[in-house]
Amino acid sequence: MKSMGQGMAVRAALAAAIAAGLGCGLVAGDADAQDRVRWRVPIAFPSSLPALGDNMPFVANMLSSATDGRIDLRVVEPGEMVPALELTEAVGTGQVQAGYNWLGYDQGRIPSSPLFGAVPFGMEPMEYTAWWYYGDGTEIGLGGQALAEDIYHRQNVHPIYCGMTGPETAGWFKEPITSLDDFQGLKIRFAGLGGRVLQALGASVTMLPGGEIFQALERGAIDASEFSLPIVDQRLGFNQVASYNYFPGWHQPFTAFHVIVNLDEWNNLSDGDRALINMACMAGVTRNLAASEAWQGAIIAGFPDIGVTASRLPEEILRQLQEVTGQVLAEEAANDADFARVYESQQAFSENYRYWKELGYLPRDF
Repeated sequence: MKSMGQGMAVRAALAAAIAAGLGCGLVAGDADAQDRVRWRVPIAFPSSLPALGDNMPFVANMLSSATDGRIDLRVVEPGEMVPALELTEAVGTGQVQAGYNWLGYDQGRIPSSPLFGAVPFGMEPMEYTAWWYYGDGTEIGLGGQALAEDIYHRQNVHPIYCGMTGPETAGWFKEPITSLDDFQGLKIRFAGLGGRVLQALGASVTMLPGGEIFQALERGAIDASEFSLPIVDQRLGFNQVASYNYFPGWHQPFTAFHVIVNLDEWNNLSDGDRALINMACMAGVTRNLAASEAWQGAIIAGFPDIGVTASRLPEEILRQLQEVTGQVLAEEAANDADFARVYESQQAFSENYRYWKELGYLPRDF
């Protein structure tokens, strides 16, 4: 009897262990379901546009592949859920969980935002990247990432540096630009701080989403426009309505893009998932910059065949634009404390970086 009782006790213990194991399995399964990330991510630019719009789909695919679909960022084309210029507000209010944006579009509500997207006569791509991650050159944590998080967290938004291209073109014009006087009264689509510079020169500046620019040029609602890289502008057909394409992109020596996440959603993620998203965005920056640099030469080489005149703005005009830019940036800094903080951080970084830039790299005219 004692042996039978022990056997029953063992069987009971085994049954309890199996039940406990099954229970743990159910809990683990529930946990896996709860840990899944399913976000709708509206983007500011159509995914069909190379370098400009195709980077967020790349990042989303990387995350889905790396996690066997557990992190699923569902890319939504511009305008399908949220107007392209209203992404940050939609993310902050929780209308959508995340978005992919050029932060300069927030200029009306967040005056410092263009400094995170592009600065006229400012940093170049690698310099911006160094400033974002490593501060003002003296202490880690005082640069773009810390500043952007401080400013955007007040909007209930968490910004993640996730894309980068090199300089844009200086714009598409129907008539040649020979002096600053040619900007007086010019009706032009221009974004960010560069638009403020042209306004100071007497231009009539308007802000249009990329999909509306061609028609505005064709109808004569605007005389000229900047938008993006040569491969993007040609895809949108600007060469059909404006034959003068000027360089360099003084107003955007770099163009940075960010994934913006509702702060509550971001805080609810595990540390591991936050790390995965950050890592995928770092890959997005590298891939985006490489692609944007690789594709432009062949497009410009083909300009003569489609009747486009590609020209550099005269140095005198560039110097004058730089002088006006300095005045505009100083005015913006005087009017907004956050703008002043970010601009001062960028200047401090560039002041130290120039020692490396001037000595470490070949001269531009070598």
